[in-house]
Amino acid sequence: MGIKELQKEIRRLLKKKNAILLVHNYERPEIQDIADLTGDSLGLSIEASTTNAEIIVFCGVHFMAETASIVCPDKTVLLPVISAGCPMADMITAQALVKKKKELPGIPVVSYVNSPASVKAESDICCTSANAIQVVKSLVNHDTILMTPDRNLAQYTQRYTDKKIIYWEGFCPYHDRLTPEQVKKVKNDYPEALFLAHPECRPEVIYLADEAKSTSGMLDYVRKTQHMEFIIGTETGIIHTLKTQNPDKLFIPADEKMICTDMKKIHLTDIVKSLLHISPVIKVAEGIRVRAIKAIERMLAIPRD
Repeated sequence: MGIKELQKEIRRLLKKKNAILLVHNYERPEIQDIADLTGDSLGLSIEASTTNAEIIVFCGVHFMAETASIVCPDKTVLLPVISAGCPMADMITAQALVKKKKELPGIPVVSYVNSPASVKAESDICCTSANAIQVVKSLVNHDTILMTPDRNLAQYTQRYTDKKIIYWEGFCPYHDRLTPEQVKKVKNDYPEALFLAHPECRPEVIYLADEAKSTSGMLDYVRKTQHMEFIIGTETGIIHTLKTQNPDKLFIPADEKMICTDMKKIHLTDIVKSLLHISPVIKVAEGIRVRAIKAIERMLAIPRD
């Protein structure tokens, strides 16, 4: 079948199976185009928890499907390609975090949602790239914080708080590869464009940004501003979303090589197979889930700015 036929078949199967298709902003355009919801990982999972669908097909990576399982324990969560992982999430384990906590007694752990469920279960509170600053500031009784697993997000957060942040040495290889030299080159080619950088980028790259925004933050900012040209410092998949929502505006990738190979593993044929066989299923063990959901709920309880 061609793309259009596969898309129609997926929508047919979704209806037949009482399923919902959640698609991250970094996924392939032809998958984004047929999603019930597109967005960032946590936002998608929270939205899914309010639906009547029995099955969640999550087109993203493993930790995202785990998060959906954490917040939607009564639903079947499918990840069409089981090997779609996250290099940054793989840079930390629950065992390593437990060891670190023993070295830093009494220091709260703030874990980025881009982490395994078992790590969330060992954390005091979760954060996203959009609310990391508010989460750290909410820990009013602590002067020192341990942030995992992204060192770049932690260093970005450090700029906006007087607390001491100890950080895990993890990183997203695709955001971390963006250099100031590359950004300056593109800015020189497009002098009228605003540079939007993701907080997972290196501090020296964020220093050059007009705005540092999460994926949802970028989409919101571009939609509201009157500016017409943007250099996008995150995974290139979001440019499809940006163009779809803002067809009259210009979007230039800060680096055309910022392509997450794991995010691109899922194809339309994989979704069809997943719906036909109701597999692969992602299910977080209840003992881990009940501890991990507490860290997520503490984050959600913090008022948004």
